[in-house]
Amino acid sequence: MRLLVKGGSIPVEQLGPDFLLVHEPFDHPPGDASVVLQVDQSERRWNVRLPHGISAAAKRVAIAAST
Repeated sequence: MRLLVKGGSIPVEQLGPDFLLVHEPFDHPPGDASVVLQVDQSERRWNVRLPHGISAAAKRVAIAAST
């Protein structure tokens, strides 16, 4: 799993209904992103909103449905 943000890709360790845990957090403002889930040759992508952005101090990132 990975999170695509502004052309970058961040490994995701865990995905919950309204959060995800990123491997290497960094500071990023609120905005839109995409989650990519790949299992073998099957890939699923969906858009999410990062309502609070990403903080370098925390692995937990809040996500919400993209409108």
